[in-house]
Amino acid sequence: MVYPIHQLKRLRRTSALRDLVQETRLTSAELIYPLFIVPGKNQEQPIHSMPEQYRYSPDALMPILEKINASGVKTILLFGQADVKDAQGYSVYAADSCVVQALAVIKKYNPEWVVITDVCLCSYTTHGHCGLLKVLPNGQRIIDNPKTLEVISKAAVVYAQAGADIVAPSGMADGMVAAIRAQLDRQHLDHVAILAYAVKYASSFYGPFREAADCAPEEGDRRGYQMNFANKKEALLEAAFDVEEGADLLMVKPGLPYLDVLSELTQHFSLPVFAYQVSGEYSMIKAAAQQGWLNEQQAVLESLLALKRAGARAIITYFALSVDLGAR
Repeated sequence: MVYPIHQLKRLRRTSALRDLVQETRLTSAELIYPLFIVPGKNQEQPIHSMPEQYRYSPDALMPILEKINASGVKTILLFGQADVKDAQGYSVYAADSCVVQALAVIKKYNPEWVVITDVCLCSYTTHGHCGLLKVLPNGQRIIDNPKTLEVISKAAVVYAQAGADIVAPSGMADGMVAAIRAQLDRQHLDHVAILAYAVKYASSFYGPFREAADCAPEEGDRRGYQMNFANKKEALLEAAFDVEEGADLLMVKPGLPYLDVLSELTQHFSLPVFAYQVSGEYSMIKAAAQQGWLNEQQAVLESLLALKRAGARAIITYFALSVDLGAR
């Protein structure tokens, strides 16, 4: 039955009526807050391109953990950095890395929180790429996929042993989910889930993140292993590969520019699909709000509800602690 237009208008007449018939709702439990972890002591470093976001050393986490607790958010995504970078990214799987230390602090503070650890090499290598490199006879540098899988699998195991509930390989390396799943199971860590960055586009919206994580490529770009933003069918293929390899969760990144892709994935796969509202999306809203060009809270809620409406089961967002879920 189709509602006559006057019936729809009657249901919009007051805010209470609008709330009563609202189709899509969002709770803090569906939001994931990203945290940038750095080595050292007493570090709370502002990220200039991401206002109100900071990098923290493990010993300086308590104030932000208190804010997370007060917000009702129950899931955190950790991004780490190297103490010393090298070409092979050895420190990504160091047993005393800042991520491992942060896991101990967070799990002591609240053992019930879900902690996800990003698994990638871009912040740990001198070249800044998401995998290890090899040089072809013509001098071209490309990703050395087998060696990359070996290193990120080691890192995933270290994070899982330190208490991570979910590991999230983000480098778009071929076979990354299967390699990590095999190593986790071999180490009797079959309870740890894998969130696959199944659909990660070579996007211009990552700029502020590269400052935050100190991971800009030394030369070249990541289009050789991240997806062409003109493609949608390819996203289904990438996600299907990760599902076959044993992924427990799928992700679309970035979020808002790819609502069609997000919707398509949720219709094709029964696994939960997450969306990542990335740093560029965050910083654009912040910058426009600072200029008085839009209402920040209304814009944030609208963008997050769009992701939820398109099918996102959970949303990774830097607004997780500040969004007013009742804003209109």
